[in-house]
Amino acid sequence: MASAQPLGGSSRAGRVLGPGLDKVIKNAAWRKHSNLVAACKAALDRLDAVTDSDDSLASPLLGLSTSDADTVLHPLALAIDAASAKVAEPALECAQKLFSHGLIRGEIDHRSEGDNHHLHAASRLVGSICGCGGLGEDAIELAMLRVLIAAVRSPVVLIRGECLAQIVKSCYNVYLGSQSGANQLCAKLVLAQILAIMYARVEVDAMEVGVRSVSIADMLDLSDRNLNDSSLVHAAQNFINEAMEGSESDALPLKVQKTDREVNGGVDSGELSKIREDGLFLFKNLCKLSMKFSTQENPEDPLLLRGKVLSLELLKMVIDNAGSLWRTNERFLGTIKQYLCLSLLKNSALSVMSIFQLLCSIFLGLLRFRSGLKEEIGIFFPMLVLRILENVLQPSFLQKMTVLNLLEKICQDPQMIIDIFVNYDCDVDAPNIFERIVNGLLKTALGVPSGSVTTLSPAQDNTFRIESVKCLAGIIKSMGAWLDQQLRIEDFSPRSAETDYSIENSSSFTGEEGNGFDYELHSDTNSELSDATTLEQRRAYKIEFQKGISLFNRKPSKGIEFLINTKKIGAAPEDVVSFLKNTTGLNQTIIGDYLGEREEFPLKVMHAYVDSFDFERMDFGEAIRFFLRGFRLPGEAQKIDRIMEKFAERYCICNPSSFTSADTAYVLAYSVILLNTDAHNNMVKDKMSKTDFIRNNRGIDDGKDLPEDYLGSLYDQIVKHEIKMNADSSAPQNKQISSINKLLGLDSIFSLINWKQSEEKALGANDLLIKNIQEKFKAKSGKSESVFYAVSDTAILRFMMEVCWAPMMAAFSVTLDQSDNKAATSHCLQGFRYAVHVTSVMCMQTQRDAFVTSVAKFTYLHSAADMKQKNVDAVKAIISIAIEDGNYLQEAWEHVLMCLSRFEHLHLLGEGAPLDASFFTVSLMESEEKSQKSPTIPPSKRKGNALQNPAVMAVVRGGSYDSASVGVNASALVTQEQINNFISNLNLLDQIGSFELNHIFAHSQRLNGDAIVAFVKALCKVSIAELQSPTNPRVFSLTKIVEIAHYNMNRIRLVWSRMWSVLSDFFVSVGLSENLSVAIFVMDSLRQLAMKFLEREELANYNFQNEFLRPFVVVMQKSSSSEIRELIVRCISQMVLSRVNNVKSGWKSVFTVFTTAAADERKNIVLLAFETMEKIVRDYFPYITETETTTFTDCVKCLITFTHSRFNSDASLNAIAFLRFCAVKLAEGGLVCYDKNTECHPENRNPSDGNNFSEKDDHVYFWVPLLAGLSKLTSDPRPTIRKGALEVLFDILKDHGHLFSCTFWNSIFKSVIYPIFSNARSILDGQVSPMHNSEILEEDSWSPETDAVAAQCLVDLFVKFFDDVRSQLAMVAAILTSFVKSSYPQLASIGAAALLHLTGHLGSKLSDTEWKEILLHLKEAATLLLPVFSRIVRIMQNIEISDKTQAYSDAEQYSDHEFVNDEEDANMETASYVAVRLKSHIAVQLMVVQAVMKLYEVHHRSFSPAHINILLEILSSISSHASEVHSETALQLKLQKACSLLEISEPPVVHFENESYQNYLKFLQSLLNDKPSLSEELRVVSQIVAVCQRILQIYLNCAGYQPKHQNPSNGPSLRWILPLGSARKEELAARTNLAVLALRVLSSLERNSFKRNLQCFFPLLVNLIRCEHVSGEVQQVLSDIFQSSIGPLILTL
Repeated sequence: MASAQPLGGSSRAGRVLGPGLDKVIKNAAWRKHSNLVAACKAALDRLDAVTDSDDSLASPLLGLSTSDADTVLHPLALAIDAASAKVAEPALECAQKLFSHGLIRGEIDHRSEGDNHHLHAASRLVGSICGCGGLGEDAIELAMLRVLIAAVRSPVVLIRGECLAQIVKSCYNVYLGSQSGANQLCAKLVLAQILAIMYARVEVDAMEVGVRSVSIADMLDLSDRNLNDSSLVHAAQNFINEAMEGSESDALPLKVQKTDREVNGGVDSGELSKIREDGLFLFKNLCKLSMKFSTQENPEDPLLLRGKVLSLELLKMVIDNAGSLWRTNERFLGTIKQYLCLSLLKNSALSVMSIFQLLCSIFLGLLRFRSGLKEEIGIFFPMLVLRILENVLQPSFLQKMTVLNLLEKICQDPQMIIDIFVNYDCDVDAPNIFERIVNGLLKTALGVPSGSVTTLSPAQDNTFRIESVKCLAGIIKSMGAWLDQQLRIEDFSPRSAETDYSIENSSSFTGEEGNGFDYELHSDTNSELSDATTLEQRRAYKIEFQKGISLFNRKPSKGIEFLINTKKIGAAPEDVVSFLKNTTGLNQTIIGDYLGEREEFPLKVMHAYVDSFDFERMDFGEAIRFFLRGFRLPGEAQKIDRIMEKFAERYCICNPSSFTSADTAYVLAYSVILLNTDAHNNMVKDKMSKTDFIRNNRGIDDGKDLPEDYLGSLYDQIVKHEIKMNADSSAPQNKQISSINKLLGLDSIFSLINWKQSEEKALGANDLLIKNIQEKFKAKSGKSESVFYAVSDTAILRFMMEVCWAPMMAAFSVTLDQSDNKAATSHCLQGFRYAVHVTSVMCMQTQRDAFVTSVAKFTYLHSAADMKQKNVDAVKAIISIAIEDGNYLQEAWEHVLMCLSRFEHLHLLGEGAPLDASFFTVSLMESEEKSQKSPTIPPSKRKGNALQNPAVMAVVRGGSYDSASVGVNASALVTQEQINNFISNLNLLDQIGSFELNHIFAHSQRLNGDAIVAFVKALCKVSIAELQSPTNPRVFSLTKIVEIAHYNMNRIRLVWSRMWSVLSDFFVSVGLSENLSVAIFVMDSLRQLAMKFLEREELANYNFQNEFLRPFVVVMQKSSSSEIRELIVRCISQMVLSRVNNVKSGWKSVFTVFTTAAADERKNIVLLAFETMEKIVRDYFPYITETETTTFTDCVKCLITFTHSRFNSDASLNAIAFLRFCAVKLAEGGLVCYDKNTECHPENRNPSDGNNFSEKDDHVYFWVPLLAGLSKLTSDPRPTIRKGALEVLFDILKDHGHLFSCTFWNSIFKSVIYPIFSNARSILDGQVSPMHNSEILEEDSWSPETDAVAAQCLVDLFVKFFDDVRSQLAMVAAILTSFVKSSYPQLASIGAAALLHLTGHLGSKLSDTEWKEILLHLKEAATLLLPVFSRIVRIMQNIEISDKTQAYSDAEQYSDHEFVNDEEDANMETASYVAVRLKSHIAVQLMVVQAVMKLYEVHHRSFSPAHINILLEILSSISSHASEVHSETALQLKLQKACSLLEISEPPVVHFENESYQNYLKFLQSLLNDKPSLSEELRVVSQIVAVCQRILQIYLNCAGYQPKHQNPSNGPSLRWILPLGSARKEELAARTNLAVLALRVLSSLERNSFKRNLQCFFPLLVNLIRCEHVSGEVQQVLSDIFQSSIGPLILTL
């Protein structure tokens, strides 16, 4: 049979067991192991007889029945129990194969021995395997480990309960007791591997899992000596790798049976699967193993310590690899809280470094479960981390390094940092963990204060400082990473030599899952804080509450009042008591002082405080101890007395039968306090004995003694156990005092840091603390779990930065200033960069500017001689900030750009390049000398020679950061050392190439809209500072402005407009600089930019070209420098002529510049501008209105301004000619379409543009400035210009007037034509005085020729377009008659002639109304002339003319520009003026008369009676006025005398009177003859008779005839008749013709009319006969009248 089948039979189990049992038999001693051999043989026989069967599913061996399995496995157990290595080894090897091949299956548990007998064999086998480790054989130990790992690893074997614990203990024993270091390592790895397998199954709740081999590197215990032997480490790693190699098993994984409750939903109700139950069971055992402590007999048991370390390592591994189940399942979380947290708590008292490291590592892993461990983390964080961190003076170096490494890892998880702040710093009941971390790191970073005693060496302190700065940088980096993640900002990863932390790769400290985020718990309540407003309220509440606590610890009454007023606590005493008893952070000494106060409210609080205690059934000593644990009794006896008195009352109320009265309790309480002080105060030498205590308390119970046993027991109790508070929080904190706050101006920052924290005291884990914390855990376990919040609102970072920015600023600044360590400075700069990133994105302007300013200051570019490598790194950091956070820097750009400016300045100095100032300040001769010498300097010596430059010396001297320019202290001496440092530092700066510098400007186009505007603003500020430097003006920023403007020209119009608004103001400001060279450079830069801009096409109806060129306009208008103005004209000329095709809206600015130039005081500027303007109009006129027709008006205004130029009349005349050209172009219809019948209304037309034009036609808009400009030009003082403008204006109107509508014509007359004649009206309205009038005459720019031309043109224009402008007739007549009103003959003549010309052409077309308007205006003019004479009379009233014979031959000497002091000469001057004025007045009056006569002569057929009547009124008024003038004999005498002296002719007063009456009489005679019927209506005959009477009477008066007056009483009187003098004869001769005319007119009257009026004039005829005549004409006419008219009438009587 042996030859037929293999050893062990044909079954699969037999093929494994057969060789193994056979080997056991061979190795066994037959006598010693006879039972074993027999069992082996029986098993072999049984195996030979069986085959694999499928109905043995319940069997522990695959293919065999339960009984068979028991039979064949029993020998293996016996072999292992035989305590023989030779026998046990093959048995273990066989067992290992059974497990590896999956032949052993099912559940294995020692507890199943009584319930399920079929598992007895497998269970006993495992028990035997676990027990063989004590043999001391290395091979057996390794074999056992192989079997155990195979058993646990098998997917068809479920090892449970005590069996699992036994396996773990066996591995523990090997690790602790093996003599082989390799075996120890292997046992450790096996344990780790078992746990990895177990908890992988726990996560998925299944047997089949994939688990990798553990690595020895995962083990943290570096104190293990075996880790120092690389061969042992290698051997152990190979062992575990071989054990974890693939199995040959093809059996299906074991299906774990679930309980009924589990199937029916028990899992949901707290029931777990067997796998998970085993996981919890094992975890609890590990926690228990870690809490084993040494006994008093063997306090330093090394094996116990190694076991504890191993347990903690395994727990760490479990926690690190724990998945979501641990966060979501209450059982697992509860196990962590109940067991693991207790383990951490108890082990925290140990000083072993390896244990502390493990505790920190486990705590780090627990942070992943922070959502379910909020309260526990809030306790452990201060105890494990903050306690060590805040110990600055005397910490353990290794412990603190461990804490710093822990914090570094915590800081690498962005979400963890956020969660800590949200759930602790914003929770009133939780400690400010984040704030304390930051402040603790700050204290560490600042180092040990000077003068303090410390246990640290300088090297250790420096290490701490570097690590703390690294942690702070990690915190702000994580905050930035979280911010970017929430806002989905493109990865912010500043370039660094270090490997940056990636959010995605966090498995290094969060286990295999690599997920440090924890949101599962309380997902429903997370939305509660999605709004940062709620969080802000909680944070503000906590800050204010802590402020109240701090105030209470200083002034308790003030603190309570503050908290009540802010509604943080209630106003009732009970509410205050609750605050005092339950609030952490209160100073218990202060509480005692407050309770002892005698004021009303504190007294009520004390009573309520005592009444809140329940002392029922409490021993007196226990009660007083319980009472005093919450506060320290005050030192004042009266306060103690009040408190003890109330305590005694309360105790007696709770225990009424304890004492006779409350007085007894009061005295005893006081005695107990004294005893406690006496017994436990080291200062008391003579202690109170028990006898003394009893004696002191005799008779206190109403005169009776208390029992001595009672007092003795109380004495013993107090002496043995001091009455003290729970935790002594009154111990003063060490306040770090240092002068560093004066360093770098950080006083204000340090003032924001609360160095003296008021949190609970950091204690070691002594028994009392452990007890108290356990009580706290138990108390909280009975309550509902506090909610853990997870926020996604980035506003939380604002509150975080408010907490941490000042400490970070201080830490980074001080470290960067004091340390030259590359790592430290690198971390500081990285921290600065991320701080800038966070504060910038969160729009925290103050904090952002503070960080940027600090980095900028640390560049030391303002003090280059003191620079070091760290300062160069700061320059790199500032460049990185600009590139990576440019979108958020806003105002901080100014600091960045100032650094770049200074860097570029140093760079140029290093290269030896000439300074910008040399081009601005040196004279021409010096510049020529430099240009001649510069080629001779070798390049190698350029830098050395450059150092001799005064500007370089100024840089070497350095200056403050805020100074506008470096080296302001010009008087300071420069040492050779400074020069050498400066040269060396220039070489340092070579690390930064120009590429990085230019990258910021070249990539400015990547900035968003707001950022580029802020960038431009800052650059302009820096540029102004550069250019305005008194000693060293520079153009670096100015050139960059041109560059960035060019780079960003393609931005959207809205952004570009905002940019240019800033740039425009900049160019204007600098263009008006007092430094001419700077201003010229700026204008040339603007020209370059404008040339580039004009290369772009602009669409119609846009205005940006105009805005772009606005700086040219403003500077042109405001600059006082002729060089700048000339440069602008040249720049504009060059731009326009070279880019004329692209100029659109820019024409407006172009013409505005030329308009300003046209009015310039410099002739060359005017001519230069006109030369360009001439070319534009002549050659490029179509471009002007190509897209923007409104530019036509700008062109016109510009040309009009050129016409006013006083430098060149030819230019003015050419400009006028161009205006005519513009009118022709306008009339051709290139701009508008003319339609006189329909009026169009442009959409965007401003009605005010029309200069009082109410019509809104397009052609109105374009014609108005052209015509109005020419209209104004007609008042030019230059006759040629005036005349030319007048002719061109009216020519334009005549040539193109047919295009205008009636409405437009009316507007033209009102706004264009009428203003031309306003000058004449102003003269008419002026006051007539000898001086003022002469001034008016001389200043009057109008000449008679111009008047004549203007009037003639007006009449011609009116006549030509009469049908369109008929409505303006009255106004035209008013204008023409206004010439007459001027009372100057020349003007009056022009007006009269024009009026006659007008009526001559239009007489037949005029209606009666229109005629009436004309005649009324003429009448008005005549009437307004009359008062002139009265003013002349008033002038001469006070003038006396002397009779001296001296002649004044030259009348011109009395012009109104020459004044003499002599009164007589002044009188003569006035008389001369009056004579001239009177002559003019008479001449104008006669012209009016002639005009009336002419009008009647030509148009008498068109006149109605009303018209005739107006004419008669005019003539009558003038005639009467002439008589009035003649009647002023005094005036005539004075003028006669003056004219005689002045040798000038007298005013023709007589002629005036004669002519006026003569024409009046002729008009009446013609009217009588031509219109007999009208004459009757107007009673012309009566008027003739009256006029003739007046004429004859004047003649008689002149002849000296005095009528006789008969006095009847006296009778006739005798009179002498004297002959006429020569003067009278001359006058009489002059009046003869008028008298003759009057007589003839009378004789020509119709007979009846003559007869009817004879009585009126007959006496005059008689008197004429009697008077003297100078000729016979009068007598002859008289004779004819008497003979032909009067005689026949007499004969008929």
